[in-house]
Amino acid sequence: MDAQEGGFDKTTRATEFGWIDGAVDQASKTLSWKGIPYAKPPVGELRWRAPVDPDKWSNVRSTKAFGNACAQYGRIYGPGANNRYDETIGTTLNTAVGNEDCLYLNIWRPANNGKKLPVVVFFHGGSNVSGYTADPMYEGANLAQRANAVVVTVNFRLGILGFLNLGQLKAGTDADTQSGNFAILDSIKSLEFLNRNIENFGGDPGNVTIMGESAGAINVYALLTAPKLVNAQKKLFHRAVAMSGGLSLASNLPPGTVPTMSPATTYAAQGAALLQQLVIADGLATDVPSAQTYIASQTDQQIAAYLRSKTPAQLFGVLLTRLALQGLAGSGPIPEGVVVASNPVNAIQNYQYVKVPILAGNTRDEGKLFPGFLPLVGGTGSARAVTDAQLFANHFSYRPNDPPQTTIDQWIAPSYLPADAPVTGFTARAEQFNRVFFLASRDNILNALKAKQPDVWYYRFDWDEQPAPWNVIYGAAHLFDLPFVFGNFGPSLMANIMNTTANKPGRLELSDAMMRSIGAFARHGDPNNDALGVYWPTWPTGLIFDATQTQKAIGVQSIEPAIK
Repeated sequence: MDAQEGGFDKTTRATEFGWIDGAVDQASKTLSWKGIPYAKPPVGELRWRAPVDPDKWSNVRSTKAFGNACAQYGRIYGPGANNRYDETIGTTLNTAVGNEDCLYLNIWRPANNGKKLPVVVFFHGGSNVSGYTADPMYEGANLAQRANAVVVTVNFRLGILGFLNLGQLKAGTDADTQSGNFAILDSIKSLEFLNRNIENFGGDPGNVTIMGESAGAINVYALLTAPKLVNAQKKLFHRAVAMSGGLSLASNLPPGTVPTMSPATTYAAQGAALLQQLVIADGLATDVPSAQTYIASQTDQQIAAYLRSKTPAQLFGVLLTRLALQGLAGSGPIPEGVVVASNPVNAIQNYQYVKVPILAGNTRDEGKLFPGFLPLVGGTGSARAVTDAQLFANHFSYRPNDPPQTTIDQWIAPSYLPADAPVTGFTARAEQFNRVFFLASRDNILNALKAKQPDVWYYRFDWDEQPAPWNVIYGAAHLFDLPFVFGNFGPSLMANIMNTTANKPGRLELSDAMMRSIGAFARHGDPNNDALGVYWPTWPTGLIFDATQTQKAIGVQSIEPAIK
């Protein structure tokens, strides 16, 4: 039976592993398939191993609900207890949520007869320690419809389950597993699945755009420079969109900046510390030296079995209570040279990357989402005056069309007020952090790319039409462009403090232009389109995406270097 028999609007489709049945959304005029397995659950012996194909199934599999979020510890940017955005996010902070059985992807397409549509594959953010495709902000229907494209979102392993550099787990395994880059391997596995199957959903396997935001953008750059993909016979993607990310080691950057990539030695220290602290927590040792002695007495196989016996809750508990104190709680691509380049920027400079058109972007006020990092640029303590639980409770029930229900001094620490004070104010400190972290890596990687190819485009997102005081507390902060790119303005963490009846006309008009730009880029490798109203030149000139309360305000601007 043909996958499209009976008309292209039917929801039953074939994959190489079995038939699936999706859903029709009449409101958006789209079809969707959610929770499609692209790899076997990475549990038991498959934990900390390269992903493998899922088992085949014989019956038609229902794909109308999202798969599990990957195992992670609760953050305001992740799921709660129910794999969705709801009030339980506020009650599960820093506890284990999600599930290791999580390697699923989701597909949306317009309910039309289009074939060979461009494919946009999105990798979510969350510092590579949290996030999930069931976040309503990533619902792909509106983008699929507006871009006339097939939109895919992918779950991938997170945190120390997605990235781990530990010798005892490498013994007797293949080079992919030895890399420790399980999240990147998951992403590659999803692209391989799509390459073989997306045509049955009307997508063109020869025109795939990878897109990611924040940690997802970091991972996009990791894929762009992955030796495994650079040397592959088959090209798995043909354009790349990186929103608010970079991939630079300290050695690539000027002094005084903060790198977006840690060396492999940092991850080796993390792996060793994780194992030692688990041993101590279990009473098998009393301190690090005795833990090292105990570990040395065990075989690699015994240590691997010991680690695989631990629940995610046990692993995250040690991570948050012990490794975090040593500055070893973070995760990201490990530059080991097989799956992830040992120096991604140098790889670009040496033409060792997948040469495709690039579209990158940042928000104007990236740093305002990270008040805890402002001491790195001279601030006194964290600029945030509330806990994550307080923030979530406020945002979950805030009423944006009512008079302000809070004041800025309830949110920003006194040492950063007034917020608009030169140098010491919250806005100035946040902008300095933006420059030394986000923008320094932006310049580094985009300049490297532009030296090798002409087709590099850039945007800055300036929209800050939230009701007071949120227009100052957040403004055009990190992640605030995501609702515009997906055309989804709620429910989500920021929806109730950003979306008002008054700013809706301008918001929707700007969102439409941004989605159409993604569609144009995915289709042609050039984001220019009629919805912009201006011509979008290449880097180092960029487009400014903004809007008033009532209409879009898009302009062209030469982008100043972050560090002069």
